[in-house]
Amino acid sequence: MEFNFKQIATASMVLFAVIDIIGNIPIVISLRERAGHIHSEKASIIAAVLMIVFLFIGESILKLIGINVNEFAVAGAFILFFIALEMILGITLFKDDGSSPDMASVFPLAFPMLAGPGTLTTLLSLRAEYAVENVIVAVVVNVIIIYIVLKTSKKLQRVLGKNGISIIQKIFGVILLAIAVKLFTSNIQELFN
Repeated sequence: MEFNFKQIATASMVLFAVIDIIGNIPIVISLRERAGHIHSEKASIIAAVLMIVFLFIGESILKLIGINVNEFAVAGAFILFFIALEMILGITLFKDDGSSPDMASVFPLAFPMLAGPGTLTTLLSLRAEYAVENVIVAVVVNVIIIYIVLKTSKKLQRVLGKNGISIIQKIFGVILLAIAVKLFTSNIQELFN
């Protein structure tokens, strides 16, 4: 076990940027309105477990089912693309199956928003570059931040108001759309090379 502060800090910042929990606040608020309540602890723990499990066996699972990391990332890009369209256009593309707080905490919150294809493919890249224990610490740091943001999202909603949330939702919808396009284009090129 060799903990390296620089590796932990870098991996934490990379994961924070990819997870983009601050940018997901409008989605969290919208989910909270639809489901009535979100289990912050459950969503955080499920996201953490998914990330750590994928860190160790992700590439093996993908190889086992005949999918490479690039194909997985392209599929994730489509999900992010449609979530972004919902945010920008104010429409509902995903069937609202009367989401219960339990279901909303798992899908789409824990997966694909927090521990989505972008995050999971980033974890595989970080594992290739850094010591596993440092990446795990980075995951834990991000899960703590996720939990704090999820817990305080109601207060943020009161502070921002309906118009503030709507503006942030549109702005971050465009950013999410750009991330989806980047994830798609960089990985689709790899598939054709």
